[in-house]
Amino acid sequence: MDFLTEGLDHLCKGDPQFKSLITNTEDTCSLLNRYINEIELFNPAYGLVGAADNEELIIKHILDSLAPLGIIFRLLTSLRQNSGVTFQYQIADAGSGAGLPGIPLAIAMPQCEFTLIERMGRRAGFLCNTKGVLSLSNITVEESEIEKAPQGRFDLVTFRAFKPLEPKLLKTLFNLCKPDGIIAAYKGRREKIESEMKAFAGTQWEMIPYSVPFLEEERHVLVIRRR
Repeated sequence: MDFLTEGLDHLCKGDPQFKSLITNTEDTCSLLNRYINEIELFNPAYGLVGAADNEELIIKHILDSLAPLGIIFRLLTSLRQNSGVTFQYQIADAGSGAGLPGIPLAIAMPQCEFTLIERMGRRAGFLCNTKGVLSLSNITVEESEIEKAPQGRFDLVTFRAFKPLEPKLLKTLFNLCKPDGIIAAYKGRREKIESEMKAFAGTQWEMIPYSVPFLEEERHVLVIRRR
């Protein structure tokens, strides 16, 4: 069993919500492997990700993007839990770069609409090409600064590998959200998050830990809501 298949199997066993979303592991792995091939093809020229080899790419980027899938889906359903209506959730991946975590999440959640926001033209071109290669109809690529992306239309905004949060950046991210929208940031150590969030007194936030298969590093989703 390869790292990707074994990693998905591990995540399915660890979270019933994850297992309920990944209904066909074989199809999911096929799409993810095609995505990995695209990254490896364009990475030397575009500098999409930092990864020494295929194994590191899978663990630190693909599995890391997917590991909090159950957490993210529960955050989304908490927004509409009393409506009695099935919603097609709108998710933005801010500063998408290589499409992480947006593309792995879009593969796992075809019932959601994803907008990948990327300001660099060649990386946005990579995202458009990958969308076509993988036939992902639930993805839109927005080549723009975050400040100029569609405002007020997303249930959830996610990002990873971002610089530390600053008040101006947080405001910009919330401008993308619907009134009850959520920011979900992929982060590392608890102590670093706590130090970073000292600048946001009065902000409603929480850290939710998650584990990445084969990765011995502390990982959290930082969830931020409007006051």
